[in-house]
Amino acid sequence: MKLLLPLPLADWPWPLPAVLCWATGFAVWRVAALLGAGAGPAWLAGLVAAGALALACRGRWRQGLAAVGFPLASLALMGLPAWPAWVWGVAVLLLLLLYPLSAWRDAPWFPTPQGALRGLNEATLDSPPQSVMDAGCGLGHGLRELRLAFPQAVVHGVERSRPLRWAASWCCPWARVQGGDLWASDWSRHELIYVFQRPESMARAHAKAMRELPGGGWLASLEFEVPGVAPTLRLPGVAGRPVWLYLKPLDRSTMAAGCR
Repeated sequence: MKLLLPLPLADWPWPLPAVLCWATGFAVWRVAALLGAGAGPAWLAGLVAAGALALACRGRWRQGLAAVGFPLASLALMGLPAWPAWVWGVAVLLLLLLYPLSAWRDAPWFPTPQGALRGLNEATLDSPPQSVMDAGCGLGHGLRELRLAFPQAVVHGVERSRPLRWAASWCCPWARVQGGDLWASDWSRHELIYVFQRPESMARAHAKAMRELPGGGWLASLEFEVPGVAPTLRLPGVAGRPVWLYLKPLDRSTMAAGCR
């Protein structure tokens, strides 16, 4: 079993980098206070320590999550000491309901920007999909963009979080939203899979798509490309977030059989 400590912080499995940042902030805060620093300087020392470690995390959203954890938690502890313990327990349970532990290594919820998939239909005209799926659909922002891009297609979504899944079903009643793990779901029934994942997940998403999609099927990824794999197409997207498209080649044996 490999030890985590020799690895760069960016290579640690998420959310361990964030936990380390928060724990370091609290440790520095308490040690500085024990050494005689005033309340303000001790807290600032913890803030600087947690923030410095957060910069070593991979990705802007992870850096932000790692950086804000210590100040938010410490200010809550300082400002709300009279809250009973059950309040914090309820808060943890609500967080786990919204974002179960099994989903922590997937991308957190970030909505697909409006207009992000503009031009996707034109890019796939050679093999227009009739069934598309947002793998990890959250509240349904990606579902709406898929519907705009492919009005001819049946739009599906899969989401692990029950509250998000319920909200997506309510906001997008025309979509077929199901609960479950996007990595365990069946991608073979769709001609295009859309993901807004994280950089570390892209190789896995590409491998699953190339293994399960039918020949001529597409994997569309917002912002993050598959490392070491040349995309079939690249769309500009919006707000500096390109859309990377990967086409699964047609099965030559199937093509040959059809020509006989």
